[in-house]
Amino acid sequence: MDGLLREPLLYSDIVESPASFMRSVRKAPSALQHTLRHAISCTGTGLHTGQSIRMSLHPAPAGHGIVFQRTDLPNAAPIAARYDNVLETRLSTVLGEAQHPENRVATVEHLMAALNGCGVDNALILIDGPETPVFDGSAADFVFLLDCAGRKAQDAPRRFIEVCKPIRICHNDSWAELHPTAGHHLHLSLSIDFPAKAIGQQSYSAELTPWSFRHELANSRTFTLKAEIEALHRAGLARGGSLNNAIVVDDDHILNPSGLRKPDEFIRHKVMDAVGDLYLAGGVLLGEFRGHRSGHALNNQVLRALFADQNAWRDITTSLPAASAA
Repeated sequence: MDGLLREPLLYSDIVESPASFMRSVRKAPSALQHTLRHAISCTGTGLHTGQSIRMSLHPAPAGHGIVFQRTDLPNAAPIAARYDNVLETRLSTVLGEAQHPENRVATVEHLMAALNGCGVDNALILIDGPETPVFDGSAADFVFLLDCAGRKAQDAPRRFIEVCKPIRICHNDSWAELHPTAGHHLHLSLSIDFPAKAIGQQSYSAELTPWSFRHELANSRTFTLKAEIEALHRAGLARGGSLNNAIVVDDDHILNPSGLRKPDEFIRHKVMDAVGDLYLAGGVLLGEFRGHRSGHALNNQVLRALFADQNAWRDITTSLPAASAA
């Protein structure tokens, strides 16, 4: 993160960071909305464009939500981070205006996952290019940014969205589901099946809390197959990709010299992606997300199907607690 970090960022630096919102990470989500305590800026490379991107995260008032603003496009409208503003889902989640498709921000899922996992409801994100920085291909650096900015409680109740009936979306042998569940957190259970021997079949389940996100999901990196890289480049994608920001798999080999951070890093990254994509619900989703070979497209489609059925969900407005948590 040029201009912010001069030494390589180690994940241990992140998880041991004395951020204020680590005090109650195993408890139920806060009933209050939260924003950033301070603004913070960073620079990095876009995964697909290869462009140098400058991005800044700013505090925002209660009820504002997560909003992106392109600073390099004159008179560009703000883009709310919502499922119905998703324009594309090929290899990343792309937010934008359907009427003005040049006003878009791609690869938002890792930043959205960090905002979800760290409990940030309101933020204005200024960005001078068409996608967020990729950093190391995980959400860990975004968590570091949020730690540096701090978190501030606001005198307004959070929006919780409860799943009330099962929703299922299928495409060939891939599927994604939302189910009602008891409890105060989002549960995720995903599986993948890749022909590459280094990946193969993997599954993972998690209950989303700040602790589980930081320790189990945040540092899992995006990945690709070596055989697909040339085709991606011909399609104008992955121009900023490298072994520094993605795991590259060649059948039974991991080409990254440092190998994997965890044996099941691939499926953990897919779960992390889902944490980001599902935060586009516009509130804290309460339910269980299940998927097999699910990606950004199915993640978005299952949200669209949920909100298209008024009987499938309900909006829960929490009551303000007696004392606001920091």
